[in-house]
Amino acid sequence: MARVPLSRIAHARSGDKGDASNVGLIADRHELYETIRDQVTPERVKQHFAAICRGRVERFEVPNLGALNFILHDSLGGGGTESLLTDAQGKTHGQGLLMMEIEVPDALLADAEEDGRG
Repeated sequence: MARVPLSRIAHARSGDKGDASNVGLIADRHELYETIRDQVTPERVKQHFAAICRGRVERFEVPNLGALNFILHDSLGGGGTESLLTDAQGKTHGQGLLMMEIEVPDALLADAEEDGRG
């Protein structure tokens, strides 16, 4: 097992839903989805974004796309039209999530490196 940032095995997109941030996390390869799903829980995401997420975190699974979607409630200071935050639309939250580290089996990382993605 190796501890790696999510950026090594996934990509992300994010934006706003009013005062909530919407973060999509997509495994680079379908074989990585289960590992990501097992470790990137709503609780871990809430902890990872503790400085900005004041509400609950919801997770929606999209297995056919190898993806997870997170809603970080009360994380944008009122939303784009009300907030004085630098990132009132949550555009950087996807990149922030990719900084989270998880444990990945060595064999999955070796496969990613062979594909040129690791």
